[in-house]
Amino acid sequence: MAQKKGPTKGSGGKHRNALRGHGPTPKAEDRVYHKAHKAKVAADKRRAADPRLAAKRRAARFSSGDTSDLVIGRNAVLEALRSNVPSKELYIAARIEHDDRTREIVKLAGAEGVHLLEADRIEMDHIAHSSNHQGIVLRTLPYEYASLQTLVDRADAKAKALSGASPEARNLAKPLFIALDGVTDPQNLGAVIRSAAAFGANGVILPERRSASVNAAAWKVSAGAAAHIPVAKVVNLTKAIQSMRERGYYAVGLDGGGTAEVGHTGFETDPLIVVLGSEGKGISRLVRETCDVIAGIPMSSMVESLNASVAAGIALSSVYSARLHATE
Repeated sequence: MAQKKGPTKGSGGKHRNALRGHGPTPKAEDRVYHKAHKAKVAADKRRAADPRLAAKRRAARFSSGDTSDLVIGRNAVLEALRSNVPSKELYIAARIEHDDRTREIVKLAGAEGVHLLEADRIEMDHIAHSSNHQGIVLRTLPYEYASLQTLVDRADAKAKALSGASPEARNLAKPLFIALDGVTDPQNLGAVIRSAAAFGANGVILPERRSASVNAAAWKVSAGAAAHIPVAKVVNLTKAIQSMRERGYYAVGLDGGGTAEVGHTGFETDPLIVVLGSEGKGISRLVRETCDVIAGIPMSSMVESLNASVAAGIALSSVYSARLHATE
């Protein structure tokens, strides 16, 4: 039987041989054979060759949102390198006009093995997150915190080693730590570290939360003392003080409403922890309750409270003086 010529009945999308769609028509610039695609490729190449955009891409590789590890400006960088702040990279603007400061910066950085990197103005602005960098930016290394257990063991061993020395030497070798509760300004922390070094403290104790960290600003203010005074970070400051009290330490908290006077608490010649709070809030309730005594610094009524670093210096000086004259 002969078949009828003409159009045959389609599947209508109901069978296996149904037509499959290819989706929407691509844009002209996405079709490789279209002149719009060629124009797009050419534009991308021009943008990639733009030196300003290339500088931004390079700067993005070594810049981040956190600037706490940066020392910016010629004077600041020079002071940091003179203070032996651990550093890893020194960025210098291309075609910078050198002076005595920049020449010394390059010399000190080279002596310390710091990587010297040249960057153009756009890169420097991105790295420093500011245009006020004077063509010099220093990136410091992360600070290595010590274990509190290690610091206490070391302090106890030092005191034991001097047990046969003169009474004055024995008193000055008694363990002494300073704990900061809620001090969030790194410059205050740096000043406290400097005072701790000046009066022979064995270390500084910080809580992990709501506390300043040893960053570039703290290093700078400490004037290099951060290289000699270890700092420990603890999860819970209250528990840390309690554990030290179990080992024979006494805790003296500094507060305006204290019942004793700093330097005259009776604990100065014992293993001691001096606890300071922030200038505004002072010592927290739980930390305060953990202290053996709360001592105050005598001062005129014209000033309500002292800066934490100033209070630390007075307290440590008072303890040092009490230990020095305890045998008289």
